[in-house]
Amino acid sequence: MLFSFSVKVQEFGATYFGLIISVSLLGCAIIRPPRDGGIRYRGLTQEQVIVQILPVDYEIEYICRGNRVIVGPKVRKCLSSGTWTDINQQTTCCKVPKYYSTLYFLYIGALFPMSGGWPGGQACLPAAQMALELVNNRSDILPDYELELIYYDSMCDPGEATKILYDLLYTDPIKIVLMPGCSSVSTLVAEAARMWNLIVFSYGSSSPALSNRQRFPTFFRTHPSATLHNPTRVHLFQKWNWTKIATIQQTTEVFTSTLDDLEQRVKEAGIEISVRQSFLTDPAVAVKNLKRQDARIIVGLFYETEARKVFCEVYKEKLYGKKYVWFLIGWYADNWFKIKDPAINCSVEDMTEAVEGHVTTEIVMLNPEIVRGVSNLTSAEFVAQLTSRLGGKNPEETGGFQEAPLAYDAVWALALALNKTVTPLHAKGKRLEDFNYNNKDITKEIYRALNTSSFEGVSGHVVFDAQGSRMAWTLIEQLQGHRFSDLCVSHRPLSILCAGAGPPADHTRVIEKFRFLSQKLFISVSVFAGLGILLGIMCLTFNIYNSNVRYIQNSQPYLNNITAVGCVLALAAIFPLGIDGQHVKESQFPVVCQFRLWLLGLGFSLAYGSMFTKIWWVHTVFTKKDEKKDRRKHLEPWKLYTTVGVLVAVDVLSLMIWQIVDPLHITVEKFTKEAPKGDVDELIQPQLQHCSSKKMNTWLGVVYGYKGLLLLLGIFLAYETKSISTEKINDHRAVGMAIYNVAVLCMITAPVTMILSSQQDASFAFASLAIIFSAYITLVVLFVPKMRRLITRGEWQSEQQDTLTTRLSVNNNDEEKSRQLERENRELQKIIQEKEERVTELRNQLAEREALRSRRRPSCQNQNQNHSSLPPPSKQAEPPGYMAGSDQAVLPPSFSNSSNLYQGESKLSRNHCHNSRLPLLYK
Repeated sequence: MLFSFSVKVQEFGATYFGLIISVSLLGCAIIRPPRDGGIRYRGLTQEQVIVQILPVDYEIEYICRGNRVIVGPKVRKCLSSGTWTDINQQTTCCKVPKYYSTLYFLYIGALFPMSGGWPGGQACLPAAQMALELVNNRSDILPDYELELIYYDSMCDPGEATKILYDLLYTDPIKIVLMPGCSSVSTLVAEAARMWNLIVFSYGSSSPALSNRQRFPTFFRTHPSATLHNPTRVHLFQKWNWTKIATIQQTTEVFTSTLDDLEQRVKEAGIEISVRQSFLTDPAVAVKNLKRQDARIIVGLFYETEARKVFCEVYKEKLYGKKYVWFLIGWYADNWFKIKDPAINCSVEDMTEAVEGHVTTEIVMLNPEIVRGVSNLTSAEFVAQLTSRLGGKNPEETGGFQEAPLAYDAVWALALALNKTVTPLHAKGKRLEDFNYNNKDITKEIYRALNTSSFEGVSGHVVFDAQGSRMAWTLIEQLQGHRFSDLCVSHRPLSILCAGAGPPADHTRVIEKFRFLSQKLFISVSVFAGLGILLGIMCLTFNIYNSNVRYIQNSQPYLNNITAVGCVLALAAIFPLGIDGQHVKESQFPVVCQFRLWLLGLGFSLAYGSMFTKIWWVHTVFTKKDEKKDRRKHLEPWKLYTTVGVLVAVDVLSLMIWQIVDPLHITVEKFTKEAPKGDVDELIQPQLQHCSSKKMNTWLGVVYGYKGLLLLLGIFLAYETKSISTEKINDHRAVGMAIYNVAVLCMITAPVTMILSSQQDASFAFASLAIIFSAYITLVVLFVPKMRRLITRGEWQSEQQDTLTTRLSVNNNDEEKSRQLERENRELQKIIQEKEERVTELRNQLAEREALRSRRRPSCQNQNQNHSSLPPPSKQAEPPGYMAGSDQAVLPPSFSNSSNLYQGESKLSRNHCHNSRLPLLYK
């Protein structure tokens, strides 16, 4: 049997029937919805209805239960054509009028979103119909009136709502009240309704903008403003010690105004919104920005459909887990994340994993107490009847199931307010049925009645504030183990009442941790520094004790004493160099900085300045072209000490100016945050304390530049004087070696420590070891050879006791002079040998003359008489090698035979030999 049918259901009181217009050869068909407790609703599927075929001439009689009368045909008969009699007339059950003979209908124009961003109409429409049936059955509420609901699907779309609003306003019957759902639709309807003097009563709008009485003067709602969540959120942030939050919102007016209010409140509470992201349809970029900016505590404001898109991206970016806390709106369906959505490409398992642990703040929409309100139903009974009315549909998958109590109480609030206006209007000679879009008086009475409403509903106590918004409690829940658990309940503006075990552990902490010097390294280096100080004291004691020894005196002991003191001060600077916040308080740290600067500065000035003075004066004196015998007068001790004093004074003056103009203070260097080991939602912020000043680089540049030039000049002078020997400063070569080492170490250490300043262990090790090596090398090179010499040669006597020994001692530095004397000695020996050969020749000549004289003795006597009157011969030139003086004159041993020559000359004179032979003696 083929037939077509349509369903039309009347929902007044206890009357329920289904009238089917069908074409059948066997009779008429009637289709009824399932009857359960007398509750019926629109939207039945073919499987949810009961089809019954009745024969021709079969009659149906309508009977109304309760205090109601039938309006329209009471009996219908099945015709042979398959239709019913009076098919064009409607049969309804209405109240029995109390004051008037006629029962009047008051129409409510409603917009229920069955789809869209918030499909709240799926559960809110049945709830409103339940309330409407109970109100119409009450003889004490609007006894002369019947409320009828004319509703449409707005799809939560302002564009669709505009079209529906036009139909509602420009088609009969006149609507006394408009009842929208979504905030975007309510904004449109409420802004236009003032032009028609219509009261707008919303059951599902939370936009804070709707609280503006200047813009929406006739608006009321049982759904509290979304700003009611913000005080609760701020209380939670403060309770859980969060100071930074992030937000992501859908760019609609309801969420923008809510976020503006939240931003103002957190600012007053001293909480910072570090990241604020928004999106229109695709949240992918916004979620990536949250991840990139390391957002941890995130407040999300968007509709349910966009929420699925957001958390699909959250899953992809891994922006969930113990490190993150998401705050969402609580009026989504309980299993909103399990609903299949073609707009996302994430599975149910992915979504379930991503939303685990999120926190919701929602209005307490169902009275938690067992109280029978104005409808004579408890909240549990209401939920049971609503669930039954849904026809077995899962409430968790039904949009608006949580807001259904608000829609239920909205109908009751309207009915009670309209009922309250009957008497005042009757006194003024007016009636509700006289309402039209130009009648402001009736609108004002309805407004006044709603503004003073106060009753117990299934959602709790219903009362409105001056902006027409519902005042209610706020419930805080967290999704734990795939189910929501209550954390707290709060009421504006009272304090929070928490029933849970405390705040979630899912939060991020940044722990500031200072980097301190390794104690093992500090102790090890300190031991070497202490030993170096002892060595310096030993060298200083040795030098003072042996200051009367000529060898020590010739090394300028007072300058060496200054060098030893400078090394001790430089080594002492290692101790404050290794002291940090682990050893002293932050307020005492600047004192440590001063000790570092002054000990190291004075130590360098004294140690290097004294060595530089020695090498400077050696170069100054021994590179001049003056005569050698005048050099000693330039090495006067007071000049040496004055030079050292000038160098030290320059350093002291520069350090004093530095500390007066720009004193050292503690600064903290922060490094990149580090994640600790393990799944702990903490970040470690490493920090390092430094001694610094406002223009640290400038001061270091001046000091390093001056010291660097001094080091380079010292190297140059040491090189120039490496071959000079002097008894006045007999250790200048050792000083030059020390200058080489100190200069090289300093010029390497200074830039390296600046580069490694952020690595406390490496910087300290490099600087301290450079100081230790410089001091050790200086002390060993200058003092150990002196100790060795005095110990091995026994030269421990004073100058008065051992002057001869000191005079005959050979200095290692006089080797060159000895070699020169040896060369001169060899030359003199050659000359002596030549003279001896000449003497031998003269001896032979004398022997010949002696023989000749013995033969001519008589003639010689006569000749002597003749020559006696002649003057003495002129003085001849002295023979080479002849040394005038007495017989006691000291002559070299080689000239021992020459005495015979002079003796022979005397014999010639005494024997009066002829002077014609004398020239042969000196030829």
